[in-house]
Amino acid sequence: MLFAIGAGPQVVGVSSYDTFPAEVKALPRVGALLDPDTERILSLRPDLVITYGSQSNVETQFARAGIRTYSYRHGGIDTIRQSLRELAMLTDHRAEGERVGRDLQARLDAVRARIRGRARPRTVLVFEHEPHTLRGMYVSGGVGFLHEMLEIAGGQNVFAEVKRESVQPSLETLIARAPEVIVEIRANPPQDIDAERRAWLTLTTVPAVRAGRIHFLAGEYLVVPGPRVPQGVEALARALHPDLFR
Repeated sequence: MLFAIGAGPQVVGVSSYDTFPAEVKALPRVGALLDPDTERILSLRPDLVITYGSQSNVETQFARAGIRTYSYRHGGIDTIRQSLRELAMLTDHRAEGERVGRDLQARLDAVRARIRGRARPRTVLVFEHEPHTLRGMYVSGGVGFLHEMLEIAGGQNVFAEVKRESVQPSLETLIARAPEVIVEIRANPPQDIDAERRAWLTLTTVPAVRAGRIHFLAGEYLVVPGPRVPQGVEALARALHPDLFR
């Protein structure tokens, strides 16, 4: 978000897991959610530290040192837009923040317009399970940015009524929901996509399996709630409505 709104040159340190954009690779690493290196952060003499909503202890430490913090939590797409606006104000890039927010909305609206009137296939959006097996599966529930991405892309979330960001369904529950499309999303491509597909082929009664509508999509823009969310929505829409994107 900071780089998208033009505040990249002001960034003096990043978390252990930041990889995008390329400029972050040259910046000091200062830990992450569970292991923030507060001494390293303080040594960089920041005016502002971005924290996650559960990091109240480190926020207290920075407050004692006279350093402002901005706390965010994952939420829906409105949360992304709000964070963009607030970060833009804090970093004196208000105009850029407004522009990025408008562009994000315009791209989402374009997808909505493209799929308007189309049947919405019943879809399960999977973001985690053990390799080569369906054990330990987590799917999108009916709240959060993943659910909203799926809905904008023209899918009907089979777990929409479960008002949580993630659901860990049993295979029996998944079979009962009878999804017409299965979409797996992850930051990096699976090492053996054939093995991942074979795991699903055991569920022979699931309509998506019978129809061969199992999709594997990879890219950080699919799983990171930020300004690249429209790219993820477009990828989901291509999987759900391929005839509209030929």
